[in-house]
Amino acid sequence: MPNGISGTPPESYFALGKPYETDAYNLSQGKRLYAWFGCPACHGDGHGGAGPSFLDGWWLYGPEIVSIVASVRDGRPHGMPAFRDRMTTEQIWQLAGYVQTIGAYKPKVAAPSRNDDKQTRPAENRGPAKILFDQGPAGVHPDQGPSP
Repeated sequence: MPNGISGTPPESYFALGKPYETDAYNLSQGKRLYAWFGCPACHGDGHGGAGPSFLDGWWLYGPEIVSIVASVRDGRPHGMPAFRDRMTTEQIWQLAGYVQTIGAYKPKVAAPSRNDDKQTRPAENRGPAKILFDQGPAGVHPDQGPSP
């Protein structure tokens, strides 16, 4: 393909209505893969850790699904491994669709399945990350004001 991203050709991807971004089944599969391949170990629930945060509003390679696919497939310097030999192309696109919802700045109609554990924040794309980002840092006690 001319853009170097194998898997879903852009023509059919857009003709099908961006299924990896808007289809609940694909988002749920992406969420399953996120846990199965150990992504929370580095990225946590989107707040980062050893890997970058998905909620801080700054995506080094861009929040577009094609950029996320390239990051998952080929890896990135300083720690992000390549998954092209561990996942099918469809699984990479499903995972990228889910990762995109973690830092979603606009709610979408489709959402991945819910978690059964205690919720620390709204569902991935039901409560936009922009709200969390715009709140800024919070102080330990209300009378202390915001943290630096």
